[in-house]
This record gives sequence, C-alpha cells and structure tokens, in this order.
Amino acid sequence: MKNKKIVFSTNSNLKIDDKKEGVIKKLRPSNQNLKIYLDRKGRKGKIVTLIKGFVGDKEDLKKMSKRLKKSCGVGGTAKNGEVLIQGNFREKIIEILKSDGYNVKRVGG
Repeated sequence: MKNKKIVFSTNSNLKIDDKKEGVIKKLRPSNQNLKIYLDRKGRKGKIVTLIKGFVGDKEDLKKMSKRLKKSCGVGGTAKNGEVLIQGNFREKIIEILKSDGYNVKRVGG
C-alpha cells in the first residue's frame, strides 16, 4: 500500500502535484561511480561482465548497454539498473567508460 499524503486546506484553488513520485534522478558521468564485476553464478559457468551503480533512466541505461555490446562485439542486456555483457571484457569496458567520463572501479579478482 502506497503512502498517501493528506492535505487539509480551505483554499479551493489548491493544486497538489502527485506526479513527483517515480522521478528518476540523472547524474552526469563524472558524478557516477560504476563498479565492474566478473560473474558466473547462475549462468552455467559462463563468464559475464557486470556494470553496477548506474544512476539514470532506462533509456540512458539501454544506450550505454548498446554502445558497450557493439564495442565488444558480443551480446548482453540492461535491466534492474545493471548492464550485463557476455564474456570477460572488463578491461575494455573500463577503458570505454573512463573515456566517457565515468568514475570506474574494478571489483573482484
């Protein structure tokens, strides 16, 4: 159940803006801290490169995913605020994202 705000007013012209819920904050690349992981859990032993920590809307996430997939020449997906690239492309992705101005941190071995 969503929390509804109750407003009492004698002003008959009062307008309440409910549409601010669900607004996604966008950050410039230089203000974002992305973490790059290698993962194989739940993927039948196949390695994937995960990019976590992106702040922005779904369209920006999909654009980033498409650019990385095209640069690496592999498949992948963007969902739940993460980008998943098939294969071990961690170093190449770090270079691409740093050239775009993102703060990138390599996580794990």
